[in-house]
Amino acid sequence: MGKLETTRPDLLLTAAEMRAAEQAAFATGRATGLDLMERAGRGTVDALFATWPDLAATTGHALVLCGPGNNGGDGFVIARVLKGWGWSVDVALLGDPARLPPDAATNHARWSAMGPFGALPHHLPQPLPGVPCVVIDALFGTGLTRGLGADLAQALLSRLEGPVFRDVRRVAVDIPSGLCADSGRVLANDAGTEPCLRADLTVTFHAAKRGHVLSSGPDLCGRLVVCDIGIADGAGEGAEDAPPGPARLIGAPRAADILKPSGHKYDHGHALVFSGGFGRSGAARLAARAALRIGAGLVTVAAPPEAMAECASQLTAIMLREIPDAAACTSLLADQRLSALCLGPGLGLDAARALVPLALAARRPLVLDADALSAFAEDPAALFTALHPGVILTPHDGEFARLFPDLARRLADAPTVGPAYGRIDAARDAAARAGCTLLLKGRDTIIADASGTCRVHAATGHRAAPWLATAGAGDVLAGFITGLLARGLAPMAAAQAAAWLHVEAARHVGPGLIAEDLSEALPHVLRRLAGGAPGQAGMVSTSAEANSNPSA
Repeated sequence: MGKLETTRPDLLLTAAEMRAAEQAAFATGRATGLDLMERAGRGTVDALFATWPDLAATTGHALVLCGPGNNGGDGFVIARVLKGWGWSVDVALLGDPARLPPDAATNHARWSAMGPFGALPHHLPQPLPGVPCVVIDALFGTGLTRGLGADLAQALLSRLEGPVFRDVRRVAVDIPSGLCADSGRVLANDAGTEPCLRADLTVTFHAAKRGHVLSSGPDLCGRLVVCDIGIADGAGEGAEDAPPGPARLIGAPRAADILKPSGHKYDHGHALVFSGGFGRSGAARLAARAALRIGAGLVTVAAPPEAMAECASQLTAIMLREIPDAAACTSLLADQRLSALCLGPGLGLDAARALVPLALAARRPLVLDADALSAFAEDPAALFTALHPGVILTPHDGEFARLFPDLARRLADAPTVGPAYGRIDAARDAAARAGCTLLLKGRDTIIADASGTCRVHAATGHRAAPWLATAGAGDVLAGFITGLLARGLAPMAAAQAAAWLHVEAARHVGPGLIAEDLSEALPHVLRRLAGGAPGQAGMVSTSAEANSNPSA
């Protein structure tokens, strides 16, 4: 087949969307089930050797765990290809071979002509001493709907997590067994446990699945490689004009959308950030500086009288307005030159209850963060009825639970059946209820709007920035979004660009980051963006050669 390249690395499909893509390939005659299984198996071996080149230069021992469905069929292909490379291969099958689906049964027969197989969970050979060993998890793929049985889980995990298998490399075919492909959550079994086989490398096909980047997925999947198996570009996506469509990973924003080509400061908007009282203005100042750094032409902090001296001693390029009461706020918001607003960081709950309705009535693009969200925990509906499409809500998990307690409970309850309710589902449901754009913060940041359109920024793999878990980082993100709104970006576009730039700035700084560093790092990020080195969407890589052994 030559080189295989992933044509849509931004896609995040569900199991159902992947099945639709496969059915489209079958219907058009582009491929058969056997074709896809062969390509998947060979692509997995290619990814294995590309990830660990030392294994391609030697012969090792593979333990291939095959399940009772088509994922097991992929495993039989992998066993055959590795055998053709001269590897020692042990195959262990879960279930009755007579009940395998037709394509998996065909590949089972092909393997049976080359080597034996044992029955799981009892047959689990040990690694050969002094020989490189790989465990291939081809038990359950994206269609998993229940947790791994207690007996199977105990038999496998007690061995695979033991000292004998400590240095063995692990490869998951499509997704680690036990992990829900739609949510990234581990499915609980009848014993109430949540077992899952972890992987050092996961090889999936056509496009990444949601579960690879959500919740526990990144920790259990290891490195993710997406292998094109010859399904047409666009398959599984549905009509482009029929929202919501599949979720997609966020890549770098276009330089033309972010950088200033020319113009006066008044051409790039005026952002207004509301501050809390004395001793509480720091969060607003962080947001305001972020809005200015990201390109808002002017930024003003609106503060109560007791915080004026504190703010004035810290602000230079940022203007300052005193708002002693609601009437002063109303007067300030009458200025139509203010193009975007930010309320919440350090504001205080009482002030938020008073000011948020005024800001919403101004019908300006608006970021509601922190206290502006928690202030309505007792009556979220009162907030939702006042929201408009120009609003962006930016909750972390705790704030999300205060506004959407029923959705948060669904995320907190251990899932027993798949597909499990996940963060994408929750963000979409919340955005639809609120009638505006919502950015659910986290390592897997989810951005959804009322139409169901959804984008994901996965700060994992080469995009990981764990040092963002520091006080004030969320205030800077709110400021980035506000500044982009002030410059005229639509809510979804502003939230996506801000999320990517926020993480990229953190990656530029590295460990030891404090929130103040993020705005200072932004010019370096923008300079690289202008130079045309934007980086890939999310954290998905592509596979290497597809013909690992054409003669096998």
